[in-house]
Amino acid sequence: MKILTMGVEEEFMLVDRVSRTPVDRAPEVLASAGRVLGEQVQREFFNAQVETATRPTASCRDLRDELSWMRAVLGEAARTARCRPVATGTSVLPPTRPLTVTDTERYRRMARRYASHFGRVDGLVCGCHIHVGTLERDAALGLSRRMAPWLPVLQAITANSPYARSRDTGFDSWRSVEYARWPTVGPAPDLDEPRYLSRVAELVRTGTLLDRRMVYWYARPSEHVPTLEIRVADANADVDTVVLLACLVRGLAMALLPEVLDGRPAPRVPHRRLLLAHELAARYGLSGFGLDPRTGREVPAADLGDRLVDRARPGLDAVGDTGRALCQWRRIRARGAGAARQRAVYRRHRRLTDVVDSLAETTATA
Repeated sequence: MKILTMGVEEEFMLVDRVSRTPVDRAPEVLASAGRVLGEQVQREFFNAQVETATRPTASCRDLRDELSWMRAVLGEAARTARCRPVATGTSVLPPTRPLTVTDTERYRRMARRYASHFGRVDGLVCGCHIHVGTLERDAALGLSRRMAPWLPVLQAITANSPYARSRDTGFDSWRSVEYARWPTVGPAPDLDEPRYLSRVAELVRTGTLLDRRMVYWYARPSEHVPTLEIRVADANADVDTVVLLACLVRGLAMALLPEVLDGRPAPRVPHRRLLLAHELAARYGLSGFGLDPRTGREVPAADLGDRLVDRARPGLDAVGDTGRALCQWRRIRARGAGAARQRAVYRRHRRLTDVVDSLAETTATA
């Protein structure tokens, strides 16, 4: 079995230490954190966000260590800028003043072309993206087809955005709703490499997308590294949830890759079922029913999580990740995903500022 590496990109929101609202202090934070992290810390679309990226690794333990180290560096840089990094999918409290777009040519062009998005939604969302590799583009596309039925389960496990703009949205992952307004966000179409290249070229040529980097399908071949990138997860304050996500993505990819390399056809799953499965995952997370896209039947979301772990088991076993994955999955199954924990904090304290504080503290204590 081919051993794949994994890498994590985490997006963080910067909130003021006093008001707990998003603030445009990314330039100050990046100037400080960049002296330690270099290119592993990057700008994001808004000046109230930053992104970190781990190096590729085959070890879950090393991945956790690097995530924790980068969060510590980022936290210290934010402290000097009078703010805190928070790993959550949406802004719990609204900004007190309009947020500014990061001053790069590409982001300015995106803001102009997609200005209608900012009239309807605040646009400030943070995700967690997992890369697995090394993979040729055609193999990555084959894996994308086979992993598609499992991505709603990963979305449910990592749902961590129930609050937005001072209200409970009724969704466990409101980020999924906000993010889906952007072009191409959603399940990837079933494409081989020639059709993928043709489709992306058409999207850019017609102006639907600004460039190839704006392909926002839930699973896509990366444009800058030889990996498959999975883009369904909310940012999560709990670092062990992030590590579990990476372990499951890598384990599932390794378990399914032999089918791709052998040229076996992928099971056909109706696109509408995938859309419905993602909708249920966004609304209920792990707390209700999900949809098994392979059968079209509603199943308790936690049971779908059990099935995902079982399907990833050959890949997990091959790299010695099974014990860690089972332990962390059972912990989340018992405690609930991030959305449930945010609501539990609010029930105890009845203040959304306490929800933000809890997220910031969990982010910092990785």
